[in-house]
Amino acid sequence: MINPISILHRILDRVFPKSPDFFKLLSGQAAQVTHTVNLLVDFMGTDDPEIGRQIKKDEHDADTIKVSNLHTLNEAFSTDIDREDIYRAIMDLDEIVNYCKDCVNEMDALAVTPDKYTYELAAALRNGCQTLAAGFAKLGTTPGEAAVEANAARKHGRSMEKLYRRALADLFQGEDYMNMLKRREIYQHLDRAGGRLEHCANTLHDIVVKIG
Repeated sequence: MINPISILHRILDRVFPKSPDFFKLLSGQAAQVTHTVNLLVDFMGTDDPEIGRQIKKDEHDADTIKVSNLHTLNEAFSTDIDREDIYRAIMDLDEIVNYCKDCVNEMDALAVTPDKYTYELAAALRNGCQTLAAGFAKLGTTPGEAAVEANAARKHGRSMEKLYRRALADLFQGEDYMNMLKRREIYQHLDRAGGRLEHCANTLHDIVVKIG
């Protein structure tokens, strides 16, 4: 005999499908970003072209994750998180990886090698992304702790802004104007990645407020 309750559940699942686990999806994407930024720090410490190539490959992997998450969002009947917040988080996380790739590409194109500031900016970005990833990992279970991580990630982003200004002040000394212009481009990519980090931390905090 067929259980009528089971039939009812199947009907309801078709009419009202379960919401995808966006907590898990965003946590996974944040972890992938952290992996790329870890490689960026290694690259800035070694100038190893193989690591640079791996960062470019990571950008393609990150883009695949972004497209998949956007598709899941578009197809979702309902979400446990505000749709606009999910979209912003997906795009900001992806942009961090894009800036990492752009940084490496332009260093190659302009024949710029890593220096003290590229390493320190990359390291600060890594600290912020690790904190951000920890926040997304806690979002579905302990949102209060996720808010703490979001605030810490914002502080790392602000520290990057200060470091960027200090790098520019040191850079624009002397008369090697070509080097100044080239390195400023590299510093800007890293600073913009820090800006995306702050945006994403703000979105994480917004999500916490809304689900709280």
